[in-house]
Amino acid sequence: MKLCRFNDNRVGVVRDSSVYDVTAALEALPAIRHPFPPGDALIAHLDTLRPAMERLAATAPALPLTTVHLLSPVANPSKIVATPSNYHAHAVEARLDPEIAVYQGERARSIRDQGLFLKSASSLVGPSHGVATRFPDRRTDHEVELAVIIGRPASCVAEADALSFVAGYAIGLDMSVRGKEDRSYRKSIDSYSVLGPWLVTADEIGDPTNLDFWLKVNGEEKQASNTAKMLVGLAEQIAWASTMYVLHPGDIIMTGTCQGVSPVKPGDVMTCWIERIGEMTVPVSAFEK
Repeated sequence: MKLCRFNDNRVGVVRDSSVYDVTAALEALPAIRHPFPPGDALIAHLDTLRPAMERLAATAPALPLTTVHLLSPVANPSKIVATPSNYHAHAVEARLDPEIAVYQGERARSIRDQGLFLKSASSLVGPSHGVATRFPDRRTDHEVELAVIIGRPASCVAEADALSFVAGYAIGLDMSVRGKEDRSYRKSIDSYSVLGPWLVTADEIGDPTNLDFWLKVNGEEKQASNTAKMLVGLAEQIAWASTMYVLHPGDIIMTGTCQGVSPVKPGDVMTCWIERIGEMTVPVSAFEK
C-alpha cells in the first residue's frame, strides 16, 4: 500500500495517479492523553488500520495527485536518525571538496568511527512544502537517500531481525548547510528533512537493498546510484541505531546519500525518484521571517 498525508492532514491511499481519502479509518485509533506516547500513532497501528483503509479506498472518489498538497507521510516521528558518508563515491567526493567534509580529521574516519547522527524532528516537511534556504551566503546541498520508517518499538534488535521492524519506505532529502558547525546543527533547519511522496509499505518494496535512485535539479541529473552500494546496509543501520536509542513507530532513518551532491538556490526545483517508491518534486525557496 502507498499511504500519503495531504492537504489539511487528510490521509490517503495512492493508486496509480490518484489519491483516495481514507481519513475516516483513523477513527479507530485509540484515544491518547497527556503525556502523549512517543512516536506516530498512525504508523504504530498501521497493520490494524490497513483493512479499513483498503475498503474505504475502494469506494472513495479519485483525487488526481496533481491537485493535492503532499505532506510528510509521517506526522510525528520522535527522532530522525541519519547515516553519514554511506556510499564510497560520495566519501571520495567529500575528501576532494573541503566544503563538504570540514571537521578536522573527518576525512580519515570511517562511518563506524563517526557514528550515526540525529536531525531535529521539527525539520521534517513533505514535498509540496518544499525547502526554504535560510542562509543565502552559505552553500546548501541536496542529498537524496532511501528513508526507512520504523513500524514498532525496536531496542537492541539483532541485525537478522532488523528489517521486520520496518513499516515502510519513502524518499528522503537530507538537506545540508555546509560549514564548520556540528552536522546535526547544520542539518536540522526547518524544512531540511523532506520525506515523501508517500510511505510504501514494506511488503510492496520487496528487496530494499537493491533499488535504483536519482535526483535532478531543474531537469539536470545530479545524483544516481543503487542502494546495493551502501557501505553499511539497512539492517545493520537499524540494529546499530537500536543499540543507542529505542526506535519508536514513525521514527525515520535517512540511510545515506551517494555521489553528486551540489548546491541549490531559491527558484530551483529538485526531482527525486526511487525504484518501487515513485517520484517527488520539491521546490526551493528563500526563507521568509
